[in-house]
Amino acid sequence: MKNIFAITFLFFACLGAKAQNNNPNAPVFKFASETHDFGNIKEGPIASYDFVFTNTGREPLIIQSCSASCGCTTPDWTKEPIAPGKTGKISVKYNTQGRQGGFNKTVYIASNAKCDKERYEIYIKGNVTPGQPVESTPVKH
Repeated sequence: MKNIFAITFLFFACLGAKAQNNNPNAPVFKFASETHDFGNIKEGPIASYDFVFTNTGREPLIIQSCSASCGCTTPDWTKEPIAPGKTGKISVKYNTQGRQGGFNKTVYIASNAKCDKERYEIYIKGNVTPGQPVESTPVKH
């Protein structure tokens, strides 16, 4: 009996979540681009990019959280609600140290915005090339 109740609850919860996506007044992310290509960047410094967006919906847009596909990528975002017609940003930092070669990373955004998936996604990519070698200082005895 408990299983039937749990399955019924999950079914209606999923329907409710899908109905929220169909709300004609729901907030909507509008990015100039959902992908940023850093191109070739030198190994060493932190690469960063600000994804600026506009809420083109009719209700305030609230970002609950942002997470990245790996620990080398760190997102930070506008914490207060973004009113309709206003802009917010998601700053993404990528640690290039020790990561030579191509990269493709995803930032997952949990929000109340209209979305066809569970979470909205934005992307960074690029290629890390060898940086300047670090000269060591001789140790004096």
